[in-house]
Amino acid sequence: MKASKQKKLEEAGWHVGSAADFLELDEAEEMLVNMKLALASEVKTRRKQLKISQEKLAKRIGSSQSRVAKIEVADRTVSLDLLIRSLASLGVSRSQIGKIIGTRQVGKMKTKASPKKRLVKQKSLQ
Repeated sequence: MKASKQKKLEEAGWHVGSAADFLELDEAEEMLVNMKLALASEVKTRRKQLKISQEKLAKRIGSSQSRVAKIEVADRTVSLDLLIRSLASLGVSRSQIGKIIGTRQVGKMKTKASPKKRLVKQKSLQ
C-alpha cells in the first residue's frame, strides 16, 4: 500500500495492519497459521501438478474428498500431521517440507507480493 493512501486512511480513523494484527495473534499462533497455510497451499499445488483429483488423493491418505478440500484451504480442523501426510503421499521429501514451512508467510500464499493489509476501524474509547 502506498504511504500516501495509508496516511489518508489513518487520518480518517482507520488502522492499517496485518492479518495477524487484526486477529490479535501472538507470535506462536502466527507461526502456526503461516505453517499450515504454506503446507495447504503446497498440497493443492502439488496435487494439481501431478494431475491427481481430490478423490484420488483422498484414497492415498485414507480419507475423503471433502477432507482433501478442507486440507487445501487450511481449514482449522486440519492437523499438521494430515497436511504433512498428504504432502508425503504426493512425493514431497522431509527436506522439502522443511523448506515449505520455513519460507512462506501469510499473505504470500498465492502471489509473491507483500502481505495484504487489513483495515480495521478504530473503536473510540470515549
